[in-house]
Amino acid sequence: MEQGRLFNAQINEPLANRMRPKSLAEYAGQQHLLGKGKILRQLIENDLVPSMIFWGPPGVGKTTLARIIANQTKAAFINFSAVTSGIKEIRTVMKQAQEAAKNHERTIVFVDEIHRFNKAQQDAFLPYVENGSIVLIGATTENPSFEINSALLSRCKVFVLKALDETALCSLLRRAIESEDGFGDQSIVLEDGCLEMIASFSSGDARTALNTLEMVVFNAVEKEGNLFVSRELIEQCTSRKSFLYDKKGEEHYNLISALHKSMRNSDTQASIYWLARMLEAGEDPLYIARRLVRFASEDIGMADSRALEICIAVYQACHYLGMPECNVHLTHAVIYLSLAPKSNAVYAAYERAKKDAYATMKEPVPLQIRNAVTNLMRELHYGEGYRYAHDEENAITDMECLPSSLQGHRYYEPKGYGSEEKVRRRMQQLEMLRHGKKK
Repeated sequence: MEQGRLFNAQINEPLANRMRPKSLAEYAGQQHLLGKGKILRQLIENDLVPSMIFWGPPGVGKTTLARIIANQTKAAFINFSAVTSGIKEIRTVMKQAQEAAKNHERTIVFVDEIHRFNKAQQDAFLPYVENGSIVLIGATTENPSFEINSALLSRCKVFVLKALDETALCSLLRRAIESEDGFGDQSIVLEDGCLEMIASFSSGDARTALNTLEMVVFNAVEKEGNLFVSRELIEQCTSRKSFLYDKKGEEHYNLISALHKSMRNSDTQASIYWLARMLEAGEDPLYIARRLVRFASEDIGMADSRALEICIAVYQACHYLGMPECNVHLTHAVIYLSLAPKSNAVYAAYERAKKDAYATMKEPVPLQIRNAVTNLMRELHYGEGYRYAHDEENAITDMECLPSSLQGHRYYEPKGYGSEEKVRRRMQQLEMLRHGKKK
């Protein structure tokens, strides 16, 4: 069959629409919610759907799940778009739902991109959710804690949908190739690793994966009645090279190790390079952001406490924007961490304390720093000898806070790099003040 005829026959409806699941059996991913015995599956199968919010990144099946509910519920189902609907439309539909409720008929209202509704629009739903006239299902890519009115949110159950893993995406792509709704009537031959490559490029987004597959098939080379899809073709369609990289294998750990050690060695140029290697190979930006947060305390710590603040801000930016936009935020953090003064004193402090904690797990908390919340505790001398630091000169006492067997043990030893020099002087000052009060 010629490419042109295949294209013309199916151009009017995108593959992602044709392959949209119609039942839970066809639905990919979200097993933590929809697996056998899980609460959301039971609610859907028993037609006991409450008002709820689906929160998750694009392309993970929020709207699809709402449509599956529409297919399985005995209630009237109304689809709203927060982009095109106003208060007038909301109130008209709510009035209809209220009339239906008088006849013991349920109405489920689905609002896509509910975070785009302003406060007044969201408030228009509230009385009808409260009195049970409607069941509201909202879908959002934004944190509902910030984007949904608290009064409305308190009346909805929030279900968090996760980005699809590569196994689920590959299964979805394979079904699209084999299904009559997809390319089942075509003979498609894929080079090894092609599905995994598309899944990696899609970063957990089913819609992106199916759109990419569709583009690849429409551009496949026809030979002897077969459509051949190569890795090179996918590289051309996605503008992304296929790097040697397995996000769960050795190369994953090799590259994050290279990034970590380059930053630790204050090699800014190498750090940026290893970051780019990971991102362009398809690494999850949130994974890298989490490792940077760890690095900020493990390898910099009190030498520059701003490093941790910056890394937390970069993690949030990556969560809001995703790739490719967040690559510049990660680069910002990597450069900052590379240039910052280094100290592993915070990391070493915990390791020393952990060793003592394991060895002294049965050591009692000193009586003077226990909380005497009952008469019995007071009779047992809980809190006896406690001195309130704010009542003392320089807000410090000579009271011992370590178990007796550990008194004098030292854990945090600032090295004097960057801001740690100021921290070291402050610790010396406090020790002198404490020592003076013991005389």
